[in-house]
Amino acid sequence: MGIDLLAMSRGELETLKTEIDKALVLANDRDRREALKAAEKAAAEFGFTLSEIVQGRVGAKRGITSGVAKYRNPENPNQTWTGK
Repeated sequence: MGIDLLAMSRGELETLKTEIDKALVLANDRDRREALKAAEKAAAEFGFTLSEIVQGRVGAKRGITSGVAKYRNPENPNQTWTGK
């Protein structure tokens, strides 16, 4: 990789870790957007919108809804859950 982690000071390592954490969040967001585009394209190829596909999921047939997110991971705001 080219970075000699053992030669770095604690402060340099902490800075690098912070930068990596930020880069991972951005990469996750980018990958999520790309996955959404790919899913929308795949649904369109079958004549559906992605919303139509998601609304027709198996759980919806049994009256199970996902609900509104009440909780959010403070370290990764993309991770949410309803508490159910």
